[in-house]
Amino acid sequence: MSTVSAVLITLTCILVPVSLITVWVHDIVLDTDRYVSTVSPLASDPAIEAAAVHRISEAADAKVDGAQVTSDIAAWLESQGLPPRAGSAIKSLGPQLDAAVDQTVTKVATRFVESDRFENIWNGANRAAHSAVVHALTGEGRGSVEVSDGTVTLDVGAAVEQVKQDLVDAGLSPAEKIPDVDKQMVLFQSDQLEKIRDGAHLLDVVGNWLPVLTVVLGAIGVMLARRRRRALVTTALGAAVACLILAVGLAIVRRYYLDHLPAQVQSPDAAAAVFDTLLRFLRVSIRTALVLGVVVAIGAYLSGAGRLPRAVRGTAERTADSAARWGGAHGMHTGKVGAWVDTHRRWLTVGVLLVLALVFALWNHPTVLTVLLLALILLVVLAVVALLAADGRTGEPAEHSGER
Repeated sequence: MSTVSAVLITLTCILVPVSLITVWVHDIVLDTDRYVSTVSPLASDPAIEAAAVHRISEAADAKVDGAQVTSDIAAWLESQGLPPRAGSAIKSLGPQLDAAVDQTVTKVATRFVESDRFENIWNGANRAAHSAVVHALTGEGRGSVEVSDGTVTLDVGAAVEQVKQDLVDAGLSPAEKIPDVDKQMVLFQSDQLEKIRDGAHLLDVVGNWLPVLTVVLGAIGVMLARRRRRALVTTALGAAVACLILAVGLAIVRRYYLDHLPAQVQSPDAAAAVFDTLLRFLRVSIRTALVLGVVVAIGAYLSGAGRLPRAVRGTAERTADSAARWGGAHGMHTGKVGAWVDTHRRWLTVGVLLVLALVFALWNHPTVLTVLLLALILLVVLAVVALLAADGRTGEPAEHSGER
């Protein structure tokens, strides 16, 4: 392997995980529909629901001043002849009255959050706030999601107003006097947000062409190598290892973040749900690239000249020949088609590989299942080609032996 080839292959392995990050940033930041579809399931996530109920209940805190109400009732009853001891007992009910009101608020907020109305408000707020997500990651744009001092919050004002009206409808008239207080729900917080913004902006700028550049550099590195098949195996496995390192790094970052949540984040479970949801697409991409690298490496290795690859291919060829002879003995022949396939088998194989590579490249957000499906299709097509080629080699003699 030449020095230039080694440098290009090493650079390719490094750029593969970086390219995955650029695609994630580009898609999450600039694709509103995909962003909304990504965060939409959070509306029904138990941790998010619990955090939303808590925050909405705080914002819609309808105080009735139970002590004052019970004191007034006791004074009026005493003026009507109620014994002082009974009046004292009524006054002691003040805390229970406050607790009953709090329970009512929580119950109404819970019913609202678990309904489709909250999901609609959640999706609508996130769609309208898409420009603020851009602001959170690149420092550009504004919206319902506010970003200040590394803290990203979502305005739940619309949800509070809905709960307020539900409380009034339920007969809790003091809810009409709920003041316009802070109605922000903290999504996540990081002191490193400014640095994250700078990196995200750079990744967004190069997001359109870095994946293509990575593939081109890898292809050039393999073509310049003295032993191309080995270079392809090295590139594929190197990229897979780089993706594995990125996956481990994300796991470490997640653990560190959740272990060092600031006081502004009221629900660690909700913070974990938001973190996992926003990074779900990146994690899927990492797993896909890792599996793709392993599959390509195995395919390249099995096409080589080693003892094991030759043994595997020899077994496959003997199996195809046996199947072709069995078919010929039962009157099944492909004639000139089989002979043509046998003659052009190498180019047919290359053509199939190129078509599947193109399909994978054009596939919208491929997954591990996509890789395995294409690999299965490749194996099936290669098996059919092998059978046709085997019949092309054995069909004619079998036919003549039958005539004799």
